Amino acid sequence: MLKVCYFYAILQDIYKKFQPSIFSKLNLIIDIGNTKIKAAIFFAGKMLQIESSTETELLFAKDLLSRNNNIKNVIVSSVREYPKSLIDHLKKKCDSVLFFNSELPIPLENLYETKNTLGYDRIAACIGAFVEFQNQNILVIDAGTAITFDFVNDNAQYCGGCISPGINMRYKALNQFTSKLPQLSISDNFELIGKNTNEAIIGGVQNGIIFEVDSYINKLKNENPNLKVVLTGGDAPFLHQNIENKAVLDVNILLSGLNRILEFNSSDMPNN
Repeated sequence: MLKVCYFYAILQDIYKKFQPSIFSKLNLIIDIGNTKIKAAIFFAGKMLQIESSTETELLFAKDLLSRNNNIKNVIVSSVREYPKSLIDHLKKKCDSVLFFNSELPIPLENLYETKNTLGYDRIAACIGAFVEFQNQNILVIDAGTAITFDFVNDNAQYCGGCISPGINMRYKALNQFTSKLPQLSISDNFELIGKNTNEAIIGGVQNGIIFEVDSYINKLKNENPNLKVVLTGGDAPFLHQNIENKAVLDVNILLSGLNRILEFNSSDMPNN
């Protein structure tokens, strides 16, 4: 046992000593949401580190880069305008910097008719799923503020999807568009038949979403055999626990997709 522990200690020391040279070209993925920023560091297609913050984009990026000197390539996706201060800092520190938009080449054929209105998070999540499940029909369900259903066929074509109100949006709508119904939120306990108003609201919202998701999956399965279902987003664990259909839960599929987009565009690419 002592020999094993000693050998393991030597390996750890070697790893620490040579880690900078081994991981000489790291990818930084930054996803800027409405209220939170998520970032991940990838090497050779594998996620090494993931963090989130409510700081400003620039402060968050500066902190990450100061702690990871080997970051060479960066891609940023944002639901709002890209801050100029962030753009300038990243271009100063990294070899190649990409800002995800509808004109950036992607490793899927995009059949969406209005590409400039397609949410970056939707297509990036689909690419992440495509990397994981190539040559399959894939349905990506992102359960966040809205619930999005996006389909990629086994010919590597993004076909489009649907957008539906998310769980919290439905709760808020019942409160804001009626005079007496209370504001409630997601609950672990809900019934098919509510015996009071609170139970009726919770059961209506949550059972309604479960039935909707299962029905959508079943319909798509009938038309597209061997369908792989991937769940992501903040409310994905709720769906994963409650829907009848089998699905893969991966809350980081969007970050994996952005990394694949970065790799797809970064071969010997100059800073731009």
